[in-house]
Amino acid sequence: MNLAYIVNTLFTFFYIFILLRVFLTWIPKLDWYSQPLKGLAASTDWYLNLFRRFIPPISGLDFSPVVAILVLPFFQRIILYLIQILGI
Repeated sequence: MNLAYIVNTLFTFFYIFILLRVFLTWIPKLDWYSQPLKGLAASTDWYLNLFRRFIPPISGLDFSPVVAILVLPFFQRIILYLIQILGI
């Protein structure tokens, strides 16, 4: 198994975690301070908060996850390209 495959798999899981986080926010009365929701929030919020700084909620709707999901494949391609160039 090479590094590019591992990185690609990690990006896929991260993408799924972000989607899962978004869908779970639609369910009211979830306790985000209990496990495994706390772990899910902690693993995705650092990335989503980057976009929340620049994209304010519009009419109470948070559009930062949409932008974050659209930007994620660009990060993935850049990192995979660097792995290929460096021959790791």
